[in-house]
Amino acid sequence: MAPVTPRLEFVFRIKMLLGIRQKFGPLPQGSTRGFVSAAGGTVEGPRLNGRVVPNSGGDWALYRDDHTVGFDARYMLEADDGTPIYMINRGFRHAPPDVAARQEALEPVEPSEYYMRVAPSFETPVGKHDWLTRTIIVGSAERRTDHSIFDYYAVL
Repeated sequence: MAPVTPRLEFVFRIKMLLGIRQKFGPLPQGSTRGFVSAAGGTVEGPRLNGRVVPNSGGDWALYRDDHTVGFDARYMLEADDGTPIYMINRGFRHAPPDVAARQEALEPVEPSEYYMRVAPSFETPVGKHDWLTRTIIVGSAERRTDHSIFDYYAVL
């Protein structure tokens, strides 16, 4: 039997509004810890629509010396039918030093100039949206000045 080659199916997009930003460090291991709050946003797509619950969490990013940022974000979504969805979003962003410096200065940077990928997981009540709890989902992302855009795909 031949192995199954996974396919990707677009399932939804999140436009995440960014709130409070803080950084501290250096940490003993040489990196810097950052935080940005999830100020709100929208969820739109063929499999999920709703909103990012304002101020329900944020991203505790780890800024490494190799210009890589490791994401550890946790926040709540609310589907358009009122279902609460807890989202854990982990991933990485990295770029050449000059691009990373522009990003840190909150200057516009084209998504083709850097790598930003995420792999979320979810907790939902049993029901219409529990497919999220048993589906591998991956995403690509764009960082903007006051928001980020995440496009999510189910691995089929």
